[in-house]
Amino acid sequence: MSETALYLRYAEPRLIEALADSPVVLIHGPRQVGKTTLARVVGEPRGYAYVSFDDDVARGAAEADPVGFVADLPDRVILDEVQRVPALFTALKTAVDRSRKAGRFMLTGSTNVMLVPNLADSLA
Repeated sequence: MSETALYLRYAEPRLIEALADSPVVLIHGPRQVGKTTLARVVGEPRGYAYVSFDDDVARGAAEADPVGFVADLPDRVILDEVQRVPALFTALKTAVDRSRKAGRFMLTGSTNVMLVPNLADSLA
């Protein structure tokens, strides 16, 4: 058994539980530890769309109009490497304030978003 499978088995039920209870779930950790893999393993069978902000087009669209970008997202979405678009956090907060439906946004990031200036306030 690979270490990746072991970690996924440990984290997967916790992620599923968090998604059932919260509109936004952040999968945070160092680079290359399996955050994206975990998000996709859990999200894809449950109908989550996937957006990576490593993609220049997606990142540019989110930076140009964060509110419009979030408004156009499907009901359930994985936003990968979300720390790359700091302006998105206020738009996400606004969307959640309008609808607290559980499991809407699954975020991944390799930066602790609560330590980035202004992001902690956006998510408070």
